[in-house]
Amino acid sequence: MVSNRDILNINESTSCQGHQEKRMLTVALPKGELLKNSIRLLQSVGLDFSAFLDSGNRQLQITDASGQATGLLVRGQDVPVYVEYGQAQLGIIGYDVLREKKPQVAHLVDLQFGYCRMSVAVKASSPYKSPLDLPPHGRVASKYVNCAREYFHSLDLPVEIVPLYGSVELGPITGMSEAIVDLVSSGRTLRENGLIEITTLYESTARLIAHPLSYRLNTSNLSHLIEKLRQAALANI
Repeated sequence: MVSNRDILNINESTSCQGHQEKRMLTVALPKGELLKNSIRLLQSVGLDFSAFLDSGNRQLQITDASGQATGLLVRGQDVPVYVEYGQAQLGIIGYDVLREKKPQVAHLVDLQFGYCRMSVAVKASSPYKSPLDLPPHGRVASKYVNCAREYFHSLDLPVEIVPLYGSVELGPITGMSEAIVDLVSSGRTLRENGLIEITTLYESTARLIAHPLSYRLNTSNLSHLIEKLRQAALANI
């Protein structure tokens, strides 16, 4: 179903086919660990937003040197918001964000970088060897509140989800929670804080997403660029 905001955002670009073809593409890019590989991937298909990597750069919006596209530099959690509301036609973001936020965007390509996993972890000295060992109505700390709640609901294990948005590892260390649900890459932070993983909920990599209506209407010749990005991602496997 097409939402009102979809109609508003594409009204001008669909008023005539000629205008649609000339509309400049906007790509939302995530700050943080995914940025460097995202820019490298886009460079491989002719879009250069490498100015975002300049330590002296303070601009949050830049135009590609070729004049084909504009890049937006935003917090990872905000990438799907800009895409969903049509301010960006494409975005790159981790699957973990998509799984947690469930935005109304088109999921297009697994870009095969930024690997990590969503895990349940506990103190290494605890008696818990699996999530089902956790006590009913115990506490689980996480910034991925929805994923954590859904997972424990699937186990039919009632727990209290405690929202934390930094240093989640301190939950079990301080005794505030029995466990955490968090992203794990190398596992080093867990080990250095005396925690161990007891299960993995899912694995996450960077994904290419699109504004659904722009994708269906092939605004700014999106399909051609998406196919080039798909091929570039496959070539890097």
